[in-house]
Amino acid sequence: MSIIQTPHGSEQFKPNATVAAVIVCQNKFLLVEELEHGKHVFNQPAGHIEADENIVDAAKREVLEETGLQLTPQYLDGIYYFYRADINLYFMRFCFVIELDEFVQGKPMDDEIITTHWFSLEEVLARKAQLRSTMVLDCINDYLSNKKKGHKIPLSSLKSNI
Repeated sequence: MSIIQTPHGSEQFKPNATVAAVIVCQNKFLLVEELEHGKHVFNQPAGHIEADENIVDAAKREVLEETGLQLTPQYLDGIYYFYRADINLYFMRFCFVIELDEFVQGKPMDDEIITTHWFSLEEVLARKAQLRSTMVLDCINDYLSNKKKGHKIPLSSLKSNI
């Protein structure tokens, strides 16, 4: 947990700001397989926002690094505030949606990514114990619920001076 002392004596809490992308094609979701503490886990392409990087550009970069694909987020799936007790860290995740008409396969550029997989919801659920965090399934379920309702959060709702 990051706490910064200000000249005014108050404390500011700063969660880890991250981005992720629900990438979907024909009811299948693109997940990355990676090693975390020697264990194979599955996640959306995701990672930390870097200094001087706007949120949408961070999502594009993470997708490229983790999948090898140059894709652009189409809209925001949701914003998630998550505490991961096993490592005592808080995360603020901005999750985006990328909907594709046809399957694409890239080659991950990030050495920590083993490979990518296209999974149906049932296949994701079968790997629930191997998901990097509960946010993986939360983001997919929110995507499915929002799609059914016709809800899309436009990228224009994210403002940046970067």
